[in-house]
Amino acid sequence: MNVASLFVDDASALPVYAQLQQQFIAAIGRGDLRRGEQLPSVRDVAATLGINPNTVNRAYAELERDGMVATKRGRGTFVASVRSASDMKRLVEIAERFVAHARSLGYEGTQIVASVRDAVARSKERRSRV
Repeated sequence: MNVASLFVDDASALPVYAQLQQQFIAAIGRGDLRRGEQLPSVRDVAATLGINPNTVNRAYAELERDGMVATKRGRGTFVASVRSASDMKRLVEIAERFVAHARSLGYEGTQIVASVRDAVARSKERRSRV
Protein backbone atom coordinates (compact mmCIF):
# COMPACT_ATOMS: atom_id res chain seq x y z
CA MET A 1 0.00 0.00 0.00
CA ASN A 2 1.26 3.41 -0.89
CA VAL A 3 1.43 5.76 2.10
CA ALA A 4 0.55 8.65 -0.22
CA SER A 5 -2.95 7.21 -0.63
CA LEU A 6 -3.70 7.83 3.07
CA PHE A 7 -5.29 11.08 4.14
CA VAL A 8 -6.68 12.87 7.17
CA ASP A 9 -9.91 14.84 6.95
CA ASP A 10 -9.55 17.68 9.45
CA ALA A 11 -13.26 18.49 9.06
CA SER A 12 -14.31 14.99 10.13
CA ALA A 13 -15.75 14.41 13.58
CA LEU A 14 -14.01 11.01 13.51
CA PRO A 15 -10.68 10.93 15.40
CA VAL A 16 -7.60 10.70 13.18
CA TYR A 17 -6.70 7.20 14.43
CA ALA A 18 -10.19 5.97 13.48
CA GLN A 19 -9.91 7.58 10.03
CA LEU A 20 -6.67 5.69 9.47
CA GLN A 21 -8.16 2.49 10.82
CA GLN A 22 -11.07 2.74 8.37
CA GLN A 23 -8.74 3.41 5.46
CA PHE A 24 -6.67 0.31 6.25
CA ILE A 25 -9.80 -1.83 6.66
CA ALA A 26 -11.05 -0.58 3.28
CA ALA A 27 -7.65 -1.29 1.67
CA ILE A 28 -7.71 -4.84 3.02
CA GLY A 29 -11.30 -5.30 1.83
CA ARG A 30 -10.43 -4.04 -1.67
CA GLY A 31 -7.39 -6.27 -1.85
CA ASP A 32 -4.94 -3.35 -1.91
CA LEU A 33 -3.40 -4.95 1.18
CA ARG A 34 -3.34 -8.74 1.06
CA ARG A 35 -2.89 -11.30 3.82
CA GLY A 36 0.69 -11.39 5.00
CA GLU A 37 1.54 -8.03 3.41
CA GLN A 38 3.34 -5.46 5.54
CA LEU A 39 1.66 -2.17 6.44
CA PRO A 40 3.67 1.03 6.06
CA SER A 41 5.82 1.82 9.07
CA VAL A 42 4.39 4.00 11.81
CA ARG A 43 7.11 6.56 11.14
CA ASP A 44 6.38 6.70 7.40
CA VAL A 45 2.65 7.19 7.95
CA ALA A 46 3.17 9.82 10.65
CA ALA A 47 5.74 11.74 8.61
CA THR A 48 3.69 11.64 5.41
CA LEU A 49 0.51 12.83 7.12
CA GLY A 50 2.23 15.19 9.55
CA ILE A 51 0.66 13.55 12.59
CA ASN A 52 1.93 12.15 15.87
CA PRO A 53 3.30 8.59 15.64
CA ASN A 54 1.19 7.70 18.70
CA THR A 55 -1.91 8.33 16.57
CA VAL A 56 -0.71 5.81 13.97
CA ASN A 57 0.21 3.38 16.77
CA ARG A 58 -3.34 3.64 18.11
CA ALA A 59 -4.82 2.90 14.66
CA TYR A 60 -2.55 -0.14 14.33
CA ALA A 61 -3.39 -1.28 17.87
CA GLU A 62 -7.12 -1.09 17.10
CA LEU A 63 -6.60 -3.08 13.89
CA GLU A 64 -4.64 -5.66 15.86
CA ARG A 65 -7.31 -5.84 18.57
CA ASP A 66 -9.87 -6.54 15.84
CA GLY A 67 -7.70 -9.32 14.39
CA MET A 68 -7.07 -7.50 11.11
CA VAL A 69 -3.30 -7.23 11.54
CA ALA A 70 -0.51 -8.76 13.59
CA THR A 71 2.58 -6.97 14.83
CA LYS A 72 5.90 -8.78 14.79
CA ARG A 73 8.26 -7.03 17.16
CA GLY A 74 11.17 -5.51 15.30
CA ARG A 75 9.76 -6.46 11.90
CA GLY A 76 6.56 -4.44 11.51
CA THR A 77 2.82 -4.84 11.23
CA PHE A 78 1.30 -7.28 8.75
CA VAL A 79 -2.18 -8.08 7.50
CA ALA A 80 -3.35 -11.11 9.47
CA SER A 81 -2.88 -14.28 7.47
CA VAL A 82 -4.97 -16.73 9.47
CA ARG A 83 -8.60 -16.32 10.42
CA SER A 84 -9.48 -17.85 13.76
CA ALA A 85 -12.75 -18.97 15.30
CA SER A 86 -12.97 -15.63 17.11
CA ASP A 87 -12.67 -13.88 13.72
CA MET A 88 -15.63 -15.91 12.48
CA LYS A 89 -17.56 -14.95 15.61
CA ARG A 90 -16.81 -11.30 14.85
CA LEU A 91 -18.04 -11.74 11.28
CA VAL A 92 -21.30 -13.20 12.58
CA GLU A 93 -21.70 -10.24 14.94
CA ILE A 94 -21.11 -7.78 12.08
CA ALA A 95 -23.62 -9.63 9.91
CA GLU A 96 -26.23 -9.63 12.67
CA ARG A 97 -25.85 -5.87 13.20
CA PHE A 98 -26.05 -5.28 9.45
CA VAL A 99 -29.20 -7.40 9.08
CA ALA A 100 -30.85 -5.73 12.07
CA HIS A 101 -30.06 -2.29 10.64
CA ALA A 102 -31.28 -3.22 7.16
CA ARG A 103 -34.51 -4.69 8.57
CA SER A 104 -35.06 -1.53 10.62
CA LEU A 105 -34.95 0.35 7.31
CA GLY A 106 -37.67 -1.92 5.93
CA TYR A 107 -35.65 -4.28 3.72
CA GLU A 108 -36.73 -7.90 3.34
CA GLY A 109 -34.38 -10.87 3.81
CA THR A 110 -34.13 -11.58 0.09
CA GLN A 111 -33.17 -7.96 -0.61
CA ILE A 112 -30.51 -8.05 2.10
CA VAL A 113 -29.03 -11.31 0.81
CA ALA A 114 -29.04 -10.01 -2.78
CA SER A 115 -27.25 -6.81 -1.77
CA VAL A 116 -24.56 -8.76 0.08
CA ARG A 117 -24.14 -11.17 -2.84
CA ASP A 118 -23.73 -8.19 -5.22
CA ALA A 119 -21.21 -6.51 -2.90
CA VAL A 120 -19.14 -9.71 -2.71
CA ALA A 121 -19.20 -10.03 -6.51
CA ARG A 122 -18.07 -6.40 -6.94
CA SER A 123 -15.30 -6.99 -4.41
CA LYS A 124 -14.10 -10.06 -6.34
CA GLU A 125 -14.09 -8.06 -9.58
CA ARG A 126 -11.99 -5.29 -8.00
CA ARG A 127 -9.54 -7.80 -6.55
CA SER A 128 -9.12 -9.56 -9.88
CA ARG A 129 -8.19 -6.26 -11.53
CA VAL A 130 -5.37 -5.69 -9.04
